[in-house]
This record gives sequence, structure tokens and C-alpha cells, in this order.
Amino acid sequence: MIALWVAACSLLSWCSSLSGVEGIGVNYGMMGSNLPSPDKVVALYKANNITDVRIFHPDTNVLEALRGSGLGVVLGTLNSDLAPLASDASYAASWVQSYVQPFAGAVSFRYINAGNEVIPGESAGLVLPAMQNLEAALRAAGLSVPVTTAMATSVLGTSYPPSQGAFSEAALPTVGPIVSFLASRGTPLLVNVYPYFAYSAEPSSVPLDYALLSSSAAVAVTDNGVEYANMFDAILDAVYAAVEKAGGGESMALVVSETGWPSGGGGYGASVENAAAYINNLVRHVGRGTPRRPGKAVETYIFAMFNENQKPEGVEQYFGMFQPDMSQVYHVDFSASS
Repeated sequence: MIALWVAACSLLSWCSSLSGVEGIGVNYGMMGSNLPSPDKVVALYKANNITDVRIFHPDTNVLEALRGSGLGVVLGTLNSDLAPLASDASYAASWVQSYVQPFAGAVSFRYINAGNEVIPGESAGLVLPAMQNLEAALRAAGLSVPVTTAMATSVLGTSYPPSQGAFSEAALPTVGPIVSFLASRGTPLLVNVYPYFAYSAEPSSVPLDYALLSSSAAVAVTDNGVEYANMFDAILDAVYAAVEKAGGGESMALVVSETGWPSGGGGYGASVENAAAYINNLVRHVGRGTPRRPGKAVETYIFAMFNENQKPEGVEQYFGMFQPDMSQVYHVDFSASS
């Protein structure tokens, strides 16, 4: 996630009741030595009326716990599986037979996402062939699950002002065909959006209220008469603009597959107070859309459910809304969602 601040920086040149909220899910990371068992985690989601979950790799114990839960599931592949998924159709078929087909009907799969934050990079060219092989394997199994991928905002070469958003020269040769693939199927692109990293990298240039989506924040960016009072919208609209320039058109949707704010870990601005403010403001905001797509609610997945002690030391361990003992880190009022 730390690489995400690079593109975001240029943009300025829970939990008691989750009922009635559509389009907001929570990432279930598993990089912790002391996390609850999957059945307890699923029960915690359901007890808090969280309707959707994103998991980063297939885990049969988790998938078993999700049977009959009613939770919408975004299922990721391991980045290390991209090479065999891309090069071997039989491997993709085996993957589907192992992790999707046995649970179909009992688990509501929203998307399969092939890889997380691998573009640009050495594995970038593997993403589209992996997506194609997974789609073919799903169809052969009689399953209709959209296949997509999750990208960091580092795919952007230009992000300021938002209307000039464009993919970088390094990313475009890979991202362009993926955008065409997704647009032709009406499938959204997943993007990970972290205003925190932009703020913590340049706190003297990025107002805290602007990063936190505060309703009291002053307009910080004006783009051809369009005003931006928060960085989340500015980042997302820069990606929308890039997708449109790459041939995705104005109808192609984005899903925010990760966004969050650390409650500790020693990073600048990492505190329980700021984390609570960001997530509460996010919940109130995402139903309104962005200036580029007003009124179009943004399907969003908060990162993350738990603090995870096996992630790199520092803020990476403190993005959870819950402690591993399932006590809340801070309160989130999801009833305030627009």
C-alpha cells in the first residue's frame, strides 16, 4: 500500500450498526497470528450487518465459513498464481474447480480479482491472460462471475488536475487492453485509494481535513470550475478520467477495493481519532458519487477488518476496525450513510 501515495501526492499540486448500507464492504486480511477463526469472523460480519467481504486469496476454511452466509464475496488470486493462471488454461480450470465451483450457489461471488497491485511491474503482462483463462474456466463450469483486477493509483502518470488523469506510459500498454476487456463486459475495474499516504508523505502540502473527507474542509482543488474539497474524490476522478482516455468510456465503473486510515504504528497522522474520522466521513460520502460521476454511488471496501501483526511493522499493522479479539478499535456510525 505504501507505493500508493506516489500518485496520490500530485493531487494537491466501526462499529455498532451497519444496517441499510449498500456498496460498502470490508476487506478480510489474514496476515495475523492471533486472528479469530473464520466462522467467528463471518459471524462478526453478520452481527454487524456487513454485507460484503473481500478476501485476498482463496482459503477453503474461509470459503466454507462463508457458505450460506449471504455475504457478497470478492475473491482474489495470489499474485504468485498469476503466472500459471496466465500460461496454463488447465491450471485456471483447476483453480475454479477448487475454489469457486464447490461453493457456487452457497457463496455469493461478486467478482474474481486476478492479482492485486501488480501493474506496473514484472508481473503486469500476466494479468490479462490470467483474467481471460479464469473467465473461460468459469464459463466452462457454467458459472457467471465477473473477472477483474485490483490496481494501485501508481498506475497513473498524471493525476492533477483530476480531469487530466491518465495512465502512465509504463502502465498503459498493460492497462489499456484490460480496460477494453472490462468495458466490453460491463465489469468494473478495482482500484485501491489511500489519501492517508499522500497526507503522511506531504503533510505541509495536503490539509488534514482534505485528506479526511471532512465536511468542513475548504475547496483545495478547482478543475475547470469543478471544486474538490476532499482527496478521495480527486483521486477517484483522476482514475475515471484515465479509464475514459484508455477507451473505457463514461459508463465504465470503478470499485474502490481498498481504502482506509491507520489508527497507530507511528506514521504521521496515524491515530485512532483520524482513522475514526476518515472511515465515518467515507461512509457518509460514498453514496453521493464524485464530481465526475455525481449521484453514482461508489462500491467501496474498507481496509480492513482487523489489525494484523504479521504485516510489516509500522502503520501497515494498524488499519483494522477491530482488534484480533474482536473488540472495536473505534466506533463507526454506518447509519449515517447517504
